[in-house]
Amino acid sequence: MRFIYECCDCHQVYETDEVFYQCPSCAQKNDGTAFPLGNVIVKLNEEDLAKLKEQEHVTMYDFFPYQVPDKDVYPVGGTPIARPKRLAEKYGLKNISCKLDSALPSGSFKDRASQLIAAQAIAHKQNRIALASTGNAGAAMSCAGAAYGLEIILFVPATAPVNKLMQSVLYGATVVPVKGSYDDAFALSIAYTKQFGGINRNTAYNPMTIEGKKSISIELFEQLGRKVPDVVYVSVGDGCIYAGVYKGFYDLKMAGLIDKIPHIVCAQSKQSNAISRAWKTGDFSNLEKATTRADSISVESPANGRMAVRYIHESEGWATEVDDSEILEAQLELAKEAGIFVEPAAACAWAALKADHTMLAERFGSDVDVCVLFTGSGFKDMAVFTGKVSIPEAIENSKEAVIKRFEK
Repeated sequence: MRFIYECCDCHQVYETDEVFYQCPSCAQKNDGTAFPLGNVIVKLNEEDLAKLKEQEHVTMYDFFPYQVPDKDVYPVGGTPIARPKRLAEKYGLKNISCKLDSALPSGSFKDRASQLIAAQAIAHKQNRIALASTGNAGAAMSCAGAAYGLEIILFVPATAPVNKLMQSVLYGATVVPVKGSYDDAFALSIAYTKQFGGINRNTAYNPMTIEGKKSISIELFEQLGRKVPDVVYVSVGDGCIYAGVYKGFYDLKMAGLIDKIPHIVCAQSKQSNAISRAWKTGDFSNLEKATTRADSISVESPANGRMAVRYIHESEGWATEVDDSEILEAQLELAKEAGIFVEPAAACAWAALKADHTMLAERFGSDVDVCVLFTGSGFKDMAVFTGKVSIPEAIENSKEAVIKRFEK
């Protein structure tokens, strides 16, 4: 698929066969006090897109700028859709679907971007990929690296959940804990690439991350019978997943396969709400501090915040903020009433739907088609349950003990 790059901010177009990260004229204005300028959008060739309408079925690979080699080496996509009947009845919404991306190889949505970055590296004959992560992106890239034989250099905040860091270590990545925030790790990973070369996978900084993440929307289109939901809920931190979800629907529309992009909802914790605030007020300055317990969406300076705000407007979506206590409650509710076990960051999307359910029914009707994207497995961060959930004490090995345990 042929493509060019367009700056999200100044709209300058760049045509190059080399690895390209940001618009140089806009990026040089960044001073660290506000959401970064200069992220670029991959614009697919319109003639190539139009040809896809003639196909009986499409796959995410039809919309990729790079060919993915040996897809079975690192199988990404085809994640299941669950329909939580009990919760749908509970909240009076008949058509709720949940896309379970925790079923991907490394246990999170981030495999989608990592597969395409691996393809980019292979296409450019690069063997080293550097990035920053709070855990999931690093684990996914490390997983892809193990599958394709690529060297992964991963910068992480030292406070990231040990489950996620251990995953990357087990995959063979070089893990570099940083005494600082995700934003600090992000800056150091870029400095590493400039010094030592290779591909930088950083979310949004490398526009191919968004291209990889858009695959979820293309899958949904086919899985839902070649149609798309009315409303889609996405947990948001740096804005890259949100942009990817929008971009997938946008490309489907440009190909003539759908008429309208769904309303895409930006779900954020009140303790990390930079993008929601920017959408509401137009204020793109960084948060002083992000304190949400949902580590994967804890971001003070959203790497793709400006593009996400633009896409909230273009999809006629909105932002819904929920408290951390609501996120953790949503996580337990999903497990107990739907058999869906996700990490806190993923549960934020469900907490936002819960907060909006009355409005949704009033605005769109109770039969509105709503899809919630679940982006990471609950096994990623078991420490969140410390002091909240405990294993019952063992009973004696006897029938009497069973009777005593259960008799009323």
